[in-house]
Amino acid sequence: MHRKESQGMQVGVLIVAAAFLTSILSGIFGMAGGLVFMGVLAWILPVTTALALHGVIQFASNAWRVLLHRMHVAWPVLIWFGIGAAASIGFFSLVIFAPTKFYVFLGLGLMPILVWLPERWLALDATNRWHALGGGFVSTGLALVSGVSGPVTDLLFIHTKLNRHQVVATKAVMQAIGHASKILVYGGLLLSAEARAIIPLPVTAIAVVASMAGIMVGGYVLDRISDAHFRSSRRWIVTIIGATFLVQAAQIAFA
Repeated sequence: MHRKESQGMQVGVLIVAAAFLTSILSGIFGMAGGLVFMGVLAWILPVTTALALHGVIQFASNAWRVLLHRMHVAWPVLIWFGIGAAASIGFFSLVIFAPTKFYVFLGLGLMPILVWLPERWLALDATNRWHALGGGFVSTGLALVSGVSGPVTDLLFIHTKLNRHQVVATKAVMQAIGHASKILVYGGLLLSAEARAIIPLPVTAIAVVASMAGIMVGGYVLDRISDAHFRSSRRWIVTIIGATFLVQAAQIAFA
């Protein structure tokens, strides 16, 4: 019993630490943090439980980021994005799909490829209602399957003239919508006796606070980097992260 409690405490500490550190990444780049955090959760928890917990913590983290940067949010963009997201939730509620660790790690590994696509291939603009509508549908669907969709929503900002603060703030709302969809679909699992034995509710609450603190630290760093550095750095960061997850997916496939 003592050993089991010790292991549970170690899992709780790891979740809280990961929530804080990965939220710093998200606070700076508007992405990457969610990728890493989902990978950590999928590594230590059952997949559906990881998706649900990721949804709760990341929703709170992104909602906090929205509050901190609320003056920079491009709200008109979000109406059509939200309609697309609602359609995606409706679609996936009718489809029977059981996510596995392989699919999660494969999705996490392949998604960063999107940031390297030539801009002329996908001339997307978040201010275009049809682009925002399609982006809301696709990104929310990917969030339900692999847990994250940051690189997809990032494509919507390729041809917009928003500055780094507007990108981070508007994407935070989009990401919050995606994480809310996971709460709707998988959130009930966190209330089961099995899930509460692995992740007590106080751990979830502390992780939420830690993610908010990480967002504040990331915002502090964001204020001190240039737009050029902001745009160039995040490509390489998500690529390295993606390569790591592809290795993990390959290990699962050939195990």
